[in-house]
Amino acid sequence: MDTPWAAVHETHIGAVFLVGDLAYKLKKPVDLGFLDFSARETRERVCHREVELNRRLAPDVYLGVSDVTGPDGSVCDHLVVMRRMPEDRRLSTLVRRGAPLAAAIRALARQLATFHARAARGPGVDADETRDAVRDRWRASFAQVRPFHGTVLDPATAIEIEALTEEFLAGREPLFDHRIAEGHVVDGHGDLLADDIFCLPDGPRVLDCLEFDDHLRHVDVLDDVAFLAMDLERLGAPEPAAQLVAAYREFSGDPAPPALLHHYLAYRAFVRVKVACLRAAQGDPEAAELARDYAGIALRHLRLGRVRLILVGGAPGTGKSTIAAGLADWLGATLLQSDRLRKELAGLTPAPRPAEGYRQGLYDTTHTDSTYAELARRAGALLSIGETVVLDASWSAARHRRLAAGAAERASSPVLAVRCEVPEPVAVHRITTRTPELSDATPQIAHRMAADADPWPEAHLLTTTGTPRESLLRAVAALVPEHRKSPAERHSGPADGRARGARVEPVAHPDHEAGR
Repeated sequence: MDTPWAAVHETHIGAVFLVGDLAYKLKKPVDLGFLDFSARETRERVCHREVELNRRLAPDVYLGVSDVTGPDGSVCDHLVVMRRMPEDRRLSTLVRRGAPLAAAIRALARQLATFHARAARGPGVDADETRDAVRDRWRASFAQVRPFHGTVLDPATAIEIEALTEEFLAGREPLFDHRIAEGHVVDGHGDLLADDIFCLPDGPRVLDCLEFDDHLRHVDVLDDVAFLAMDLERLGAPEPAAQLVAAYREFSGDPAPPALLHHYLAYRAFVRVKVACLRAAQGDPEAAELARDYAGIALRHLRLGRVRLILVGGAPGTGKSTIAAGLADWLGATLLQSDRLRKELAGLTPAPRPAEGYRQGLYDTTHTDSTYAELARRAGALLSIGETVVLDASWSAARHRRLAAGAAERASSPVLAVRCEVPEPVAVHRITTRTPELSDATPQIAHRMAADADPWPEAHLLTTTGTPRESLLRAVAALVPEHRKSPAERHSGPADGRARGARVEPVAHPDHEAGR
């Protein structure tokens, strides 16, 4: 079908007139609270600012600003003048058509990484992406959306979105501080959408950055990319979304934890919830359903991005270390092991040692309490920077579990617990036939540990007599059902953002801190 010589496209804040080879963009004289275009002078300033900012990514598309004059020659409005892009090369059109996108997505990721590397940074930019600044933006959006609870949005969905957002932000101030210190906050694009990206033979053209409020364009680079990944996901293209994030990480070297990507995916989806609600109020008949779709995306990523402390316990031979390692690998979490840490603190290598008496030597109360205190301390530090942590230990003493719970509470992270169990003959067989590993326990020590363990009613009881995979799948289903997809399945979408297995904290020198 031939492209029409002239056409008009309208949004809630503007209109674009397509005429021949040119496009003319008009700002509507609206006041929506988060932007106010009611004054002509403001619209003129924003038009010039739009051209200036968008020339950073598409200098050959943004041609300038033209005045609109009335019959008497007076200026009554202003238009951004642009080179018209071919509709059939719009990224959203290509996605819906099922066109091959791998090369275009990779080129786009490289362009965005280069753009971010050169983008402006500084204290004024950083101030808009602190934990408190991000929380303020979320809360402002919540306030604007609440009038639509029960009409456009399901109240239970909206309330859970608010609760999970507050939980994540409450414990993650060190994460946002670290991102700022590492230079990941820039004057970015702020509004990356597949509708505004054109994949041309000589490279992508990225249009329509957020120009009306500089503060909203000061973002973490991952926040910028997450907007487009979220939009691709909404369009039913999880693989290109995952490719975009993976390629961007490759070109930028960004080490952010998966939880932060999930948070930004949810944030960007909720921004679109807000926009869709406003359009519903303006009479758009399709906006309400769109708002609900975006709310579903936001909620899913907030659930997937919860930063958790997972305790995996049980006596020796019950399979706890196998389950702990499997969970950490499944979730892309950091794995901390009491057996490894106990020897590290004593200045020993993690190799097996001759068995000592029950609660004697390296396993006496003093060494054991120090080990669990350090486990809790390291876990708390990792939780605060957005890493889900799996702790592999016996957890037989309630006081040690309280230490872990306190660290999780300070990082605003839920605690999940699983206690592995098998019949004693199975445990004995495993202990006596296993290859040398971290644990020094004997069947006699395992028996006494099981007999002396404090009750642990809040832990999920997991019998591990089946295959390791069967046991792991039951642990995932019981503890983190939203993560039931396997790592391979999740990597076909943007849910995890980076393909990685468990990270086991290595034996460290004395100034080692939180795995960094």
